Amino acid sequence: MRHVTGTLASFALAGMWIATADSSPLPRLRAAMTCQTHAIRSLLGTAFLAVAAGCERPTIPTAVQEVNTAELGASADRTLNRGNSGAFEGCDADNGGLTLPSGFCAVVVASHVGLARHMAVRDNGDLYVALDPDPISRVGGGILALRDNDGDGRADEQARFGSTGGNGIDIVGNELYFAPDDRVVRYRLEPDALVPGMPPVTIVSGLVSNGDHHRKTVKISADGATMFVNIGSEGNSCQVENRVDFSPGIDPCPELTVRAGVWRFSATQEGQTLADGERYATETRNMNALAINPLDGELYGAQNGRDQLFDNWPNLFTARDDALLPGEELFLLVPGHLYGWPYCYWDGRRRKKVLAPEYGGNGRLIGRCAQRAAPIASYPAHWAPLGMTFYSRDQFPQRYWHGLFIANHGSRFDPSLQPAGPGYNVVFQRWRAGKPVGKWQEFAGGFARGDFSPKGAAHRPVDVAVAPDGSMYISDDKNGFIWRVRYVGNSRGKDKQ
Repeated sequence: MRHVTGTLASFALAGMWIATADSSPLPRLRAAMTCQTHAIRSLLGTAFLAVAAGCERPTIPTAVQEVNTAELGASADRTLNRGNSGAFEGCDADNGGLTLPSGFCAVVVASHVGLARHMAVRDNGDLYVALDPDPISRVGGGILALRDNDGDGRADEQARFGSTGGNGIDIVGNELYFAPDDRVVRYRLEPDALVPGMPPVTIVSGLVSNGDHHRKTVKISADGATMFVNIGSEGNSCQVENRVDFSPGIDPCPELTVRAGVWRFSATQEGQTLADGERYATETRNMNALAINPLDGELYGAQNGRDQLFDNWPNLFTARDDALLPGEELFLLVPGHLYGWPYCYWDGRRRKKVLAPEYGGNGRLIGRCAQRAAPIASYPAHWAPLGMTFYSRDQFPQRYWHGLFIANHGSRFDPSLQPAGPGYNVVFQRWRAGKPVGKWQEFAGGFARGDFSPKGAAHRPVDVAVAPDGSMYISDDKNGFIWRVRYVGNSRGKDKQ
């Protein structure tokens, strides 16, 4: 049995002006390694940040290096200077514009860095951010590495490497895995170096990269042996004509053989293709948010539900139905289970999985969906969860220990049609005895700055990542901000935790 670590894997890379880059068998992993891993990481100092993207220059003072890894060699090594080895000091007076629970504060680590996606934090505190290519500025992607040398919580050293954008990133030991849209590559990080000294090797290539959901998420098992990759669906609901009114669904959906699922590969074997992997979870529309719980080693995923029930089927659904359906689903991913897409969707009002209209549903019929796995928790419709992580440190109050943080990109619908709000937030889900308990709670808000629309929002959260000191990073792919949140208790107001 393999134990998989979720702490490092869920850090979505945040985009920076310097450059950017667009989730092993896991059968019930219980881990003797967990306590050792946590104990070692708890001794580490301040966290560091890495980001890759293309955009305007950040407002913070930085020492920037643009790096071609093919030319680096041994010159990439440098002496570490971590400054304050404890938690970072100070926060922004306005918490970087965020609203947080009492007792928490935030600092803007970097701003205007590009399309910052998933993040990963190294055991020494360095942060690496995957940057999506920016179609507006036409700046390519890559990986941005960030380091805090003076302990103030901000990245004062930055370096870019890689020339292709991407979404997914993970680190285990000194191995950094990065996922452009069509492959996964692996870099070797030297102990004291911020950037790798050699070009990457290709672990798997030839992955489908067209359609609505082209980005890849990558997660690596704690032993470094197994790699999970999310491959999203090509279309909305596997119709004959994608997103066209009254177009029926293809049955069976041919996409399921090569995408709309999570695949398992060797993390050590180079030169693999899809045929070398194993379809670990299937019938998942787009599981961009993956995380491994370090307590039980299980792989979890939050799904982006389907769209356009009213747009494509106005004879069956209203505009209000469209804004409230389907709910976003959180799953424990288990080999052999069927999760429902495209045949089913989750009706959060009825708390049931119902048959999709493309497959004969009318909003009430259950049909084959009675044999599909139900979510272990669900969240409001169209919030678009893109990244998540389990909190495995102790800097936050005890109620947050071992719970799940989820970053929601935000809805396109009129907020007046969504009583729970439109998303654009980070929520917290409590966890007990191996499962979620109670209702989600908003942890961080204020990202949209009052304009809750994809185009108008000031920021759109993508990922959350926990630093070795227990503080938490949040990335944004709208204006390329990265925040760092920590708990300060009564020093910032009455503690209600």
